[in-house]
Amino acid sequence: MEVILLFGAGLIAGAINSLAGGGSFIAFPALLLAGVPPVLANATNTFAALPGYVTGAIGYWSDLKAHKGALLRYGVAALIGGLLGAELLLHLDDEVFSAAVPWLILIAVALFAFGQQINQWAAARTASMSGAARLGAILLWLLLVAICIYGGFFNAGLGIVLLAFFALAGLTDIHAMNGLKLAVSSVVAAIAVVRFALGGAIAWYEGSLVFAGTLIGGYLAARIAHAVPRQALRMAIIVYGVVLTAVFFWRAYA
Repeated sequence: MEVILLFGAGLIAGAINSLAGGGSFIAFPALLLAGVPPVLANATNTFAALPGYVTGAIGYWSDLKAHKGALLRYGVAALIGGLLGAELLLHLDDEVFSAAVPWLILIAVALFAFGQQINQWAAARTASMSGAARLGAILLWLLLVAICIYGGFFNAGLGIVLLAFFALAGLTDIHAMNGLKLAVSSVVAAIAVVRFALGGAIAWYEGSLVFAGTLIGGYLAARIAHAVPRQALRMAIIVYGVVLTAVFFWRAYA
């Protein structure tokens, strides 16, 4: 039953990530349901999500070529932020993290639900300031580090925040923004997974089952993506996320 639960959760999470995003809302609770402690479940979920980021970034490589000059500074921010976020997670015990989980899921669901509005706000804010240069390159870079700290600590919702950041930084090409989002997410997840592995914080058996399911689910969903009504899927994920948030608040505070 555990194999079916975790592999099945990986299949669904991979498919959802491929079609609309939000797969962590499936994989993370499944790991908890399988008996993986909260901190390990969160770290293991990052491990399971990593291949999707990497393959996605590779798929956008042609769109990333125009931004090769920015990749280095974005990558450094992702390394620093991802490592700090992972380190922060490893210094929390399961009881403290369990109390924080409902709030983290609430943030992730809100980001998922209002991601388009957030990106539009960021783009409008950039236009009103005649370009993001006025913010200062250093301030923008520090903001990216802070975003990546969140990503290293709790992976869900990272992509939405990164898209808003790139809009704030003045980018308008959605394909390039998606490619940069996946590239930065890959670095954040990779350095976090290395730190989690060194800290013994990854449940390799359970994570490998989710990992395998994610790869297959993502591939299969990509083959039928044109036939899936994405808006209806997004609404279903949001409803599920709201219910999931309520369940976690009840478990943590009831």
